[in-house]
Amino acid sequence: MCGQPRDDRGAAATDVIRIVVPHAGSGGKTRLGPGREELSLAMLGDVLAAATSVGRTWVVSPDPVEGADWIRDPGGGQGAAVEAALREIGPGPVLVVNSDLPSVTADDLYALHDAIPERGIAIAPAGDGTTNALGLSDATLFVPLYGPGSAARFRAHAEHAVDVVRTGLRDDVDTPADLVSS
Repeated sequence: MCGQPRDDRGAAATDVIRIVVPHAGSGGKTRLGPGREELSLAMLGDVLAAATSVGRTWVVSPDPVEGADWIRDPGGGQGAAVEAALREIGPGPVLVVNSDLPSVTADDLYALHDAIPERGIAIAPAGDGTTNALGLSDATLFVPLYGPGSAARFRAHAEHAVDVVRTGLRDDVDTPADLVSS
């Protein structure tokens, strides 16, 4: 996808960047403890600020959120949520970006998008080996492989995979200790 003419925001002139953000809603992020709902919504707001400046953005969540199109989370975890969103938005390239990346920037999302290999995926691994974001050359390439060690599983599953290592895509917030390091 690299090497195409770019518009004034940095996107390839022919691309419409689509972004799906899975968000567990008020019941998620239990390891954050007291105040997790407010913190979770604040991080979602940070992700949406970056995502909506880059392209059309959908949030898949149990409850509607402001600032993006909403897709109802069917339950069953992050993989099921992403599958539901991708079914609804249809085939084509898409970014899947977790809602707990408070430092993500538009440049991070453009980098993820630009790294997508033809017929493959770009993976933004977290420091603990999980997956914080994916860039899919086509939504049909998604398989729900989230959880411990998921970055390696996504790599092994894809015919063509590349890692995208950027601070804004790597540094997620799962526990209070993560707040100190972000």
